[in-house]
Amino acid sequence: MSNLFTPVTIGTLTLGNRIVISPMCQYSAEQGEATDWHMIHLGQLALSGAGLLFIEATAVAPEGRISTGDLGLWSDRTEAALGRVLKSIRRYSAIPVGIQLAHAGRKASAQEPWAGGKSISLQAGGWQTVAPSALPFSAGDTVPVALDDAALQRITQDFVSAAQRAVRLGIEVIELHAAHGYLLHEFLSPLSNLRDDRYGGTLANRMRFPLEVFDAVRRAVPVGTPVGVRISASDWVAQGWDIEQSIVFTRELQVRGCAFIDVSSGGLSTLQEIPAVPGYQVPFAERIRQETGLLTIAVGLITEPEQAEAIIATGAADMVALARGMLYDPRWPWHAAATLGAQVNAPKQYWRSQPHGLSGLFKH
Repeated sequence: MSNLFTPVTIGTLTLGNRIVISPMCQYSAEQGEATDWHMIHLGQLALSGAGLLFIEATAVAPEGRISTGDLGLWSDRTEAALGRVLKSIRRYSAIPVGIQLAHAGRKASAQEPWAGGKSISLQAGGWQTVAPSALPFSAGDTVPVALDDAALQRITQDFVSAAQRAVRLGIEVIELHAAHGYLLHEFLSPLSNLRDDRYGGTLANRMRFPLEVFDAVRRAVPVGTPVGVRISASDWVAQGWDIEQSIVFTRELQVRGCAFIDVSSGGLSTLQEIPAVPGYQVPFAERIRQETGLLTIAVGLITEPEQAEAIIATGAADMVALARGMLYDPRWPWHAAATLGAQVNAPKQYWRSQPHGLSGLFKH
C-alpha cells in the first residue's frame, strides 16, 4: 500500500490522503473579492483528488495585501464573494478546504508578479506599509511604519475576524502565514525586527506577537477547527531566523494547540542564498517532526510521485504539499495514484476517463 495515499488526521479532520495543495497567490481578486477566476482555479483543483486544498494567502485587512489583486476576507462583501465560489465547488467536490490568513507587512503595496513585482510608492498609488521596525524590504521601497501597541491589537483582531468569517463559510482548516517575509515572519526574524520593547530583541520577545495572534485565533474558532502555521524555517541569511529558532517557535505553538506546521523557508531578505534543489526544504520538516512530534507538511520542489512517497515512507513529514507542480498538472494526485498503485477520489463524470489497465484507479 502506498504511504502517500493513507489517511491522516489533523485535529478532528481526517484527510483521505497526504497530498496537500499549497496556497498559491493568483493576484486576480477585485477589491479583495474572489472572482470567476477563483471559481475556475479552485474548481479544477477541487477535482484533483488531493487530500486538502488550501485557498491562497488571504489578506485580513486591505493594507495587508501584497497587491491590489490579493484575495481578502475582511468584510461582508469579501466573505460573500468567497462564499459564492465555495458553494459552487462543494456542489461537486467533497475535498476539505483550508485557508491561509495573511498580512504582507512591509512587502505589501507591490505590483503583481507579471508586472514586475516591485514596490508601488505612495506617489504612484500604493499605500503605507507597516512592519515591526521601519526597515524596507528592498532599497527604494516605501519605508514601513513601525507598529505601535494599538496597531498590533487591531491587526490581531483582523486575524480573528477573518478566521471567524472562514468558519462561517465552512472552511475546515485555518493556516496562519508566518513565512516568506510577511508580517508575522518579520516579527520573528532578527533581521527585520529591531524593536527594543517587549516585541523585540530576545527570541521570546520576537515570538510574542505571532504567538498572540495564534492564541487569539485559536480562542475565536471552534475547538474542532484545526489551526496551523506556515513558517520559513530559515532566512537563508547569516544571523537570521534559522531551524533552531523554528523548533523553539514550534514547541511554543504546540503547547497552545497548534494542529500542524507547514514548513517552507526564505522570503525575508534579498540577501538569501537558497540551494533550490528537489526537496531542499524537507530536512527542515523532518527535524521539526523528530524533535517536536507535531504534524508537519513538507513543501518545496516536490514534483515526482516516488519522491513524495519516500518523504512519507521515511517519516520525513506527515504530508507533502505541491504548488507550482499542481498548477502545471492539476491531476497530479491521479497520476501519482496510478504510479504508486493506489486509488484516488474523482468526480463520477470523469470515471470513464481511466486509461486501459487502470480500471481500479478511481474510488467508487
